[in-house]
Amino acid sequence: MARIVIVGSGVVGLGLGMMLAKDGHDVLQLERDLEPPPEGLEEAWTEWQRRGVAQLRLGHVFLPRWRSIVESELPEVLPALRKAGALCTNPLLAAPAQFHGGARPGDERYEMVTGRRVLVEKVVAEQAERTPGLTVRRGTAVTGLLTGPSVMSAVPHVTGVRTEDGSEITADVVVDASGRRSALPSWLVALGARPPLEEAEDSGLAYYGRHYRSVDGSMPGLLGGAIQNHGSVSSLTLAADNRHWAVVVATRADDAALRRLKDVGTWEKVVRSFPTVAHWLDGEPVEERIVLMSKIEDRIRHLRLEGRPLATGLLVVADAWACTNPSLGRGASIGTMHALVARDCLRQADGPADLAEAYATATSEVMEPWYKATLAFDRARLDEMGRIADRVPGHEPPPDYDMARSLEASSLKDPDCFRAMLDILFVHDLPDSVFSRPGLRDKVTALGGGWRSQPSFGPDRQALIDLANS
Repeated sequence: MARIVIVGSGVVGLGLGMMLAKDGHDVLQLERDLEPPPEGLEEAWTEWQRRGVAQLRLGHVFLPRWRSIVESELPEVLPALRKAGALCTNPLLAAPAQFHGGARPGDERYEMVTGRRVLVEKVVAEQAERTPGLTVRRGTAVTGLLTGPSVMSAVPHVTGVRTEDGSEITADVVVDASGRRSALPSWLVALGARPPLEEAEDSGLAYYGRHYRSVDGSMPGLLGGAIQNHGSVSSLTLAADNRHWAVVVATRADDAALRRLKDVGTWEKVVRSFPTVAHWLDGEPVEERIVLMSKIEDRIRHLRLEGRPLATGLLVVADAWACTNPSLGRGASIGTMHALVARDCLRQADGPADLAEAYATATSEVMEPWYKATLAFDRARLDEMGRIADRVPGHEPPPDYDMARSLEASSLKDPDCFRAMLDILFVHDLPDSVFSRPGLRDKVTALGGGWRSQPSFGPDRQALIDLANS
């Protein structure tokens, strides 16, 4: 079996490390942050810093696709999460019976995990520490890659990493799981290789969030979807662990009229103006301030140039490969799917050249469609928010976005549409596959085609601006 070095120890990277150790590999996980998670959850919440996790203290959800992979491949993790207080819920079966039409075989696929990101990071890190064959070395920053003799003409072969203190660590395979801030391009250039072809731009969204805890042990109920559109802004409400929950308002990052949302009083006034969300403020605030996140990049790095892999001996995983804004909560699911692709390619590959080719192909064919689908939806919603803010009338959205919004509207009128919507949202199936189901497209158009005329459950644009600046 191989000696594998993984750079980064987030939820996805540690999950991959555990999977590879279970396959018999000797895995060394390198993490630049020195401190392990504190023993106590509240201490972790208030004190633990994860520089590479920008959204550490914003609302989080771990969708059913993530849950299903973890349940299958890392069965020790979910019980540990439950014991620590994370919630495992099935949004389909929690909805009124008229929406889902009664339980069906296979509905268990909609079970998901919710918890503060700090809790999930802490539990996964603790399980990784207990995994035979996996060593996590903290306080070790990687500054570059090592190379050896090439196994493919004109393609560098990676044989390990160089750390900040000048140490060299050799490996059969290096995995870059260092997240959004991965220094991969500069590492490759330093080897004399060409950097990856990147497509990148600012996501264009800003998030204003706050956590609450229950005063009486009860949790707020859903009066709509977890994500709700209110014209030029959106809201996100997420139950979390140990009677906590999160409320987030998303705006366009360039919406200057709403920048006072970073003020607690302004933020609360705006949230209370959404009738289906206001009751989520009826708890004890956990933070004294509003947590703001913006300047989030949408970016993909192509793992081939002119038909050849960037390097052999190197796998680039999850956000280090491609990342989108977190509004749909898909990051952990897509990242863990990608980790599974890496694990399977390592199982099947015949040597480093075959591994590089197989992984680049699988990433392109299996993973890239999820990136593109997520990006297309986000871009269409961002455009819609901007047109509402600028009062641009009569705009026709892209056909795919129109169908997505029609599906959302039809989901509360038909059990098949409800499940179809969840299959897309929960990363079980791509939109093209879902809409190819017999009769579904016609049903969605008939039941949800009038989505534009549905109320937004909140103030109109001018009232929102007045509220935010009063």
